[in-house]
Amino acid sequence: MQKTLKTVLGSIVAPRGFRAAGVFCDIKRLGTGKGSEKGRKRDLAIIVSDVPAVAAGMFTTNQVKAAPVQLCIRRIAKGRAQAIVANSGNANASTGALGLKNAEEMASEAARLLHLPEQLVLVASTGRIGVQLPMPNVRRGIRKAVSSLGGSPEHAAEAAEAIMTSDTLAKTVSVEFAIGGRQVRIGGICKGAGMIQPGMSPTGQRPAAIVPHATMLAFLTTDVAIEAPALRAALCRAVAASFNRITVDGDMSTNDTVLVLANGLASNNPIRAADYRPSRNKTAGAPPVHEPISAPARVFQAALDHVCLTLAHMIVRDGEGATRFVTVRVEGARSVIEADAAARAVANSALVKTSWYGGDPNWGRILDAVGYSSARIAEEKIDIGYSAPGSRRIVWCFKKGQPTKIKFDLLRAAVAPRQFDLHIRLNVGRCSAVIYAADLTEAYVDFNKGDLSNPSALGG
Repeated sequence: MQKTLKTVLGSIVAPRGFRAAGVFCDIKRLGTGKGSEKGRKRDLAIIVSDVPAVAAGMFTTNQVKAAPVQLCIRRIAKGRAQAIVANSGNANASTGALGLKNAEEMASEAARLLHLPEQLVLVASTGRIGVQLPMPNVRRGIRKAVSSLGGSPEHAAEAAEAIMTSDTLAKTVSVEFAIGGRQVRIGGICKGAGMIQPGMSPTGQRPAAIVPHATMLAFLTTDVAIEAPALRAALCRAVAASFNRITVDGDMSTNDTVLVLANGLASNNPIRAADYRPSRNKTAGAPPVHEPISAPARVFQAALDHVCLTLAHMIVRDGEGATRFVTVRVEGARSVIEADAAARAVANSALVKTSWYGGDPNWGRILDAVGYSSARIAEEKIDIGYSAPGSRRIVWCFKKGQPTKIKFDLLRAAVAPRQFDLHIRLNVGRCSAVIYAADLTEAYVDFNKGDLSNPSALGG
């Protein structure tokens, strides 16, 4: 599919009929920690479709949900939206009834200025937990953003900057492809560098297969014509293979959100709910996953998968203090849930992650993490090895429960690059899982330890 995807400029304004803006309104004026020490960085973004759009979302399954997440879960159930307003510098989480009122006011103010029904506006926030939004600043920012809306790549870039917190760079992507002879585009922006191990579902409820994990936000736009149930199915499938497959530090945020708007202006024959069917590969306790069965649905799904995975990889590469991007591949497990458990145990082990940072191919720590995971294993059957990204040429350091005789210099060379794959074969079943992970460095600790000399930066 990637051969048929053409990269285009514009990210969220690349599809027909979308405008965006990003402005500075000093939302982070209260102490919000190191992630917001960026001077006059833009901190409020608006994305708007020229026409009402089909909408779908995925939300944190953390039992503590920020006010904007609660609001979006209710509104997205109707499958329609036309605008998104998002801020950085303040998570509006653990803020009680006033926090929910402020989230509603963000939406109503944007709706009033955009001349839209309030129910068609979605909201998102990221930043410090437990601090009320400075609403005079927010209202001023919304007014400024609405008056600044535009459809140029520069407008999209400003919106991408406005949602950043501890990110070191904006994360954007947009592609063009064909469905039924019509050119269709998908664009996206996201943010995230710390407090990253999303586990999202359409309702924010946690299925048994999702393991509890700064915030990641992703906003996607497309001009494809698609019915709401089909868009919801496509987003669930794409997120399951991308954002729900990453970890920086193993922490699930209160605010994780992915939103997609599809305004239909590509005028393709609409992708229907019947173009998706429940997957035959059901996993006990997992959220239902549907698979595309028509050619248009398969094309759209592949493009959406590509956009989501590209953005998810950007988050891991920009992880707080990260120097390495490691793909953990577990094969031969008894179930998908067990494969996932083994992969996450390894990817989130502080000992494993620090060894990656040090360039140490320490298979003992990997084996230990697999052993304490909930996956059922037979030590004498396990294989562990390293390879270049996507390569089938694996340097094995552990085979059938025993260390190999491979020279240590070869192992060190395998884990020296900034990106490599870790292969773990349990050899007790046929199921597999993959997790995209970052290493753990002194820079991560320094960034997150807090500054006692600046009390306003502590807490939340």
